[in-house]
Amino acid sequence: MSAPYVGRFAPSPTGPLHAGSLVAALASWLDARAQGGRWLVRIEDVDPPRCVPGADRLILDQLARCGLVPDEPPVWQSQRAALYAQALERLKAAGWAYPCACSRKDIDAALAARGIVHERHGERVYPGTCRAGLAGRPARAWRVRTVDADHHLIAIDWTDRRLGRQHQDLSATVGDFVLKRADGLWAYQLAVVVDDGEQGITDIVRGEDLADNTARQIHLQRLLGLPTPRYLHTPLVLDAQGEKLSKQTGAPALDTRDPAAAVRAAASVLGLQADAGDLGDVLAALVAGWRARWL
Repeated sequence: MSAPYVGRFAPSPTGPLHAGSLVAALASWLDARAQGGRWLVRIEDVDPPRCVPGADRLILDQLARCGLVPDEPPVWQSQRAALYAQALERLKAAGWAYPCACSRKDIDAALAARGIVHERHGERVYPGTCRAGLAGRPARAWRVRTVDADHHLIAIDWTDRRLGRQHQDLSATVGDFVLKRADGLWAYQLAVVVDDGEQGITDIVRGEDLADNTARQIHLQRLLGLPTPRYLHTPLVLDAQGEKLSKQTGAPALDTRDPAAAVRAAASVLGLQADAGDLGDVLAALVAGWRARWL
């Protein structure tokens, strides 16, 4: 018997929600409501230098104005460091996590020595320099292995409810990735896996731009003995240049003066429609539409 449905929306408080954020939030809420499950909100403020003061409360207010209210009080990653530390200790004890002394410059030099030039915005595949030890250098970060004790490479296969069958060779396309950063902050990959496991998340519905993270997260789930949720990655909202709408590219804050209109616009990206009406009627129609389309 499968566990009762628990979904979540996990925004980073680097600014207010924009139109693209609402698509992901609405999709995760609709999936939970259509399946009679619980919907949670987690503020992913694990990277304080990027966070904007007050953005977390603004995001919660924007969600509430759109009728998207979590079934439990929100949680903040910044208050959960002890859980991440426990997970790292487990990975160390099992031989899967190791200290790394490499800077980005060191990694680029090691890759260049192999004839590999790191492309801007591309994945910087870690070559495993510190896997066998630090050679007397001070540790900067902690990484997780993407090869097993017998040096077998690790590849992850998974199925997305929208994108279908997916495959990623972690060893070749990512390399051993960071769990705790050189600045002492927890890496997103570890934090999200620990939080999803601790909160009992069964279904993750999020933007397609995060699909590339899924294999890394499944790898950590398996190492930590956590269940792997079901995944659905939603279409992205694009700007006039065809780029993903984001805070980094100056996406305007979500206008919630007419919440029903904002929700209908987000729903259209998901291939759903609802007649004009009050917010409650729009959301009810969209739940029925989601159930017909995705379940």
